[in-house]
Amino acid sequence: MNLVIFGPPGAGKGTQSKFIVNKYNLYQLSTGDLLRSEIKNKTELGTKISSIINSGDLVSDEIVGNLIEKFISNDNFKNKIIFDGYPRTLTQANNLDNLLKKYNQKIDLVLKLSVSLATVKKRILERRTQENRADDNEELAIKRFNTYEKSSKPLIDYYAQSNLLKVVNGEASIVEINTEISGLIDSMKGWLWMIKQYKYAGNLKSIILWLE
Repeated sequence: MNLVIFGPPGAGKGTQSKFIVNKYNLYQLSTGDLLRSEIKNKTELGTKISSIINSGDLVSDEIVGNLIEKFISNDNFKNKIIFDGYPRTLTQANNLDNLLKKYNQKIDLVLKLSVSLATVKKRILERRTQENRADDNEELAIKRFNTYEKSSKPLIDYYAQSNLLKVVNGEASIVEINTEISGLIDSMKGWLWMIKQYKYAGNLKSIILWLE
């Protein structure tokens, strides 16, 4: 099962991603983490990435794609990935589809956390108070929200046309959002997924009794 999760800053995307990873034994793929790992490990590519970032330029789709392919091609992560922060453009979405197809995989579900600007501003203010983050302020929150809404629309439409998109009420509590997401994932996987969760039921008879 491979998932994509969307949501503006302050939507709780990171919190929900961790929940999904822990409950369904997935691996979170963050392009930012991949880039930072290359830089930290001082690889040849990491040196190149560092130079690009320090010059104020964006890392190319080709470089990001190569890092993602390295992740996707690893059998340890096969069909166990939640994509967080990628794709961001239609070109990246198409590239991701092609990469997954190359390794006999696909996107199974796309989750969009839907929240209002008012809620985002409230959460950003709360986070700034609790975590003392200098980058959390109302003006920046509004800018990031508007940028997300504009840039994500083509992607949302793309996945909606593919019948992969599920919109989640991001205005609800963390627990309520957890529950809604679990319902969507369990529904998608169907009874085969539920049986897998009960693989330690003891024997086939106990599984059949549970199904009844």
